[in-house]
Amino acid sequence: MTAALIVGGLVALVVGAELLVRGAAALALRLGIPPIVVGLTIVSIGTSLPELAVGVDAARMGAGPLAVGNIAGTNVVNLLLILGLSAAIAPIAIKRNTIRFELPMMTVAAVLLAVLALDGELSRLDGTVLLTLAVVFSIQVVRLGRREPPPDEDELPPVGNPFVDALMLIGGMVVVILGADWLVDGAVDAARALGVSEAIIGLTIVAIGTSMPELVTTLISTLRGERDVAIGNLLGSSVYNLAFILGATSLVAPLEVTGELIRIDLPVMVGVSLVCIPVFLSGRRVSRGEGIAFVLGYAVYLSALLLLRT
Repeated sequence: MTAALIVGGLVALVVGAELLVRGAAALALRLGIPPIVVGLTIVSIGTSLPELAVGVDAARMGAGPLAVGNIAGTNVVNLLLILGLSAAIAPIAIKRNTIRFELPMMTVAAVLLAVLALDGELSRLDGTVLLTLAVVFSIQVVRLGRREPPPDEDELPPVGNPFVDALMLIGGMVVVILGADWLVDGAVDAARALGVSEAIIGLTIVAIGTSMPELVTTLISTLRGERDVAIGNLLGSSVYNLAFILGATSLVAPLEVTGELIRIDLPVMVGVSLVCIPVFLSGRRVSRGEGIAFVLGYAVYLSALLLLRT
């Protein structure tokens, strides 16, 4: 039953996020919003909804380490595994705005979370601080997006029924919420049965599972040559995971942060964000070699996690 809940939850999260992103992106593009803004806001929030649903469910069940571990693990997956795979397929050119705004915001969010967690809890006040950062990020993204040229005709979705797009968006949200409920129930049961901490389950099974929408979206965008959407989705999702998801989750209920998360996992997450700075600045691109190095780095991290802490 536990395995069925986890697998069913993961499948529902992926399917629901895909429906949600398709509907939201189509509606946004019909309104003339530039693709980079769609990637940094609509798609990023949409692909982060599994983390939000999992976090809220975990908070309600008193499983704070699962929620925090999920976000820390998901951001490591986003930056090392997913960004690395995308760059390994084709080098990623980094735009000036990404270096000047999105990259610093992601780093600030990671450091801020690590500092707020030092007392062993993310309180409602901490959540308010994180949510404020998410609002500031969103406002600035929209402001910068207004400077982008409007999308070309071939970037707009085919003529169709906006009502169908809206139904996809709403239906995707419902499926995501159901999937998160199943996944959290299964993950907590698995942690108890295996005798491992909820944080480890959050850092591994749940983090990789809730990252599937980002993985699918990024790889599809990469193969289609829509690199703005790919990099915008990853960095935007990383900021929203830290600021919006954990901020909103800790408003539902304060989240416990274990000593291992404070000493190991959150510093690893901050370190990965800091590594991106010289990589992005060197030639303003992520080369294939750097992408492969990121993927290998994730393999080492996951192996160490499984061997040393389970």
